[in-house]
Amino acid sequence: MPKVGMPEIRRPQLINATMEVINEVGLTGASVALISRKAGVSAGIINHYFGGKHGLLEATMRSVLKSLGTGITERLRQIPSDQVIERIKAIVEGNFAPQQTESKVVKTWLAFWSQSMHDHSLYRLQRVNERRLHSHLRGELKKVLSTQRAEFVARGVAALIDGLWLRGALAPEGIQREKAIELIRDYLAREIELTEVH
Repeated sequence: MPKVGMPEIRRPQLINATMEVINEVGLTGASVALISRKAGVSAGIINHYFGGKHGLLEATMRSVLKSLGTGITERLRQIPSDQVIERIKAIVEGNFAPQQTESKVVKTWLAFWSQSMHDHSLYRLQRVNERRLHSHLRGELKKVLSTQRAEFVARGVAALIDGLWLRGALAPEGIQREKAIELIRDYLAREIELTEVH
């Protein structure tokens, strides 16, 4: 964790530099020396305030996760609580927002996911993110579906978000935001219509 007193102007500068270096050379090649050079600061500042590369990666992912959460919350604020389908669409769109599909952010996410399998603190962050997404979806779906069905559909939507995001991240053309959102909307409409018919 960053130490108290980290100049606020330096923090976003270092986080942005971390993502840019990961984008250019990957996580393994993203050394403290490269990141500090990209940010225009001494390597000592990273080691002092973040305890090294690992602490900086954790702070970077916290920043990306905060941006994701804030984006979804802002979208939901604009939609009345009884407009369930629109609110779920807003959650989906938040996950595919331009700031979440930018190349440097995408590569940082991929590096984070990979590293979280071997790192407890990063794994914990990943689990918090998964639970938050599932909770958002399930909470909205329970307004129109039974608890059991809401759980099932929420897992389906979350799997589609992750799967389409990952597939797009690894594709040469990148994440096709509109296509991904359209596919998830179609799945959602079919699942809710199927429940209504039965």
